[in-house]
Amino acid sequence: AFALGGASSAESYLRIDRLLEAAQASGADAVHPGYGFLSENADFAQAVTDAGFVWVGPPPEAIRSLGSKSAAKALAAAHGVPCLPGYYGEDQREETFAAEAQRIGYPLMVKAVAGGGGRGMRLVREAAQLLSALRGARSEALAGFANGDLLIERALLRPRHVEVQVFADVHGHCVHLGERDCSVQRRHQKIDEESRCPAVSPALREELGRCAVRLAKAAGYVRAGTVEFLLEGSPFYLMEMNTRLQ
Repeated sequence: AFALGGASSAESYLRIDRLLEAAQASGADAVHPGYGFLSENADFAQAVTDAGFVWVGPPPEAIRSLGSKSAAKALAAAHGVPCLPGYYGEDQREETFAAEAQRIGYPLMVKAVAGGGGRGMRLVREAAQLLSALRGARSEALAGFANGDLLIERALLRPRHVEVQVFADVHGHCVHLGERDCSVQRRHQKIDEESRCPAVSPALREELGRCAVRLAKAAGYVRAGTVEFLLEGSPFYLMEMNTRLQ
């Protein structure tokens, strides 16, 4: 066990330099990304590789393409993977979000670009709630992920949360292992995962798998990844890709 620093995550588990010092002191050969904190951080993946360790995760460039919700949506849209109407731009001013929210329409979701596990996420049902939701989500995202960038997208109020697990190798092969229903949640945290999803037909299963594999290949993905979709009836939409095994 190695003490990394202070009591907050920003002073400990988000300190790349301290994590590398611990890895070197332990005599490790490889570093596994784990989950949360820096597990989907491209700079950490690059730093691990540059320090001479084996990185047991996807290439840094794939994490950059997919670890950011905004970048993943842009890549998905360019390769025919369905996405909800939203704003994923670099202009993070509150007035820009307000204008884009009017274009998208309410209800909508505010999400941290680098977020996960429900952190940095707010449901906004009307315009009067937008400003406080943006500020709250940004503060939470900065504390949890050291990145305060946000996106907004149309909210589905009663969707199923369906994930597809993909595995890719360094030779360009990629496969999916079917889907699981992760809709049973509390505070956006999954409680139960059921495979297969009872609401997914064989034809829809194949289409979900094709889209998941298409997205992974477009990003030059390697190793395990999780492509998450929202399903409302038969239409489905990309939610995000977790650049790690779940």
